[in-house]
Amino acid sequence: MEKITSFTVDHIRLIPGVYVSRKDPVGDTVVTTFDLRMTSPNDEPVMNTAEIHAIEHLGATFLRNHALYGTKILYFGPMGCRTGFYLLLAGDFESADIVNLLIEMYEFIRDFEGDIPGAAPQDCGNYLDMNLPMAKWLARRYLDEVLYDITDERLHYPG
Repeated sequence: MEKITSFTVDHIRLIPGVYVSRKDPVGDTVVTTFDLRMTSPNDEPVMNTAEIHAIEHLGATFLRNHALYGTKILYFGPMGCRTGFYLLLAGDFESADIVNLLIEMYEFIRDFEGDIPGAAPQDCGNYLDMNLPMAKWLARRYLDEVLYDITDERLHYPG
């Protein structure tokens, strides 16, 4: 059996960044899958499920309501390894194309106050497993260390 694309990326050399994981033709369009890597794989602690869950709810809400990208959002959710998120967009995009969108989203998460959207028993299967303060901390860290002043090495997988 062949390795899937994400298992061919050198996770030893991978640093936090925004990467095009794959592009798949679907009908007459392309679906671009982004790897939003928030922590350094196998090098630092992974994110806990509570903050991942909070980021997922806030990020998905922000993205699906975005004026320009809302109709292009197919999926936003966590990686099983808990080092980042996948974002799937309808369209042929490059990493640099979505940096401003991600800055907006992570600033929204960093600055969010109040009840997390969908964090209620009728809306979510595990609504109590949320950690907003840690989600905000992680969003701030990703903005400061990755998204603001992003470099080319954080936009393309290591060769």
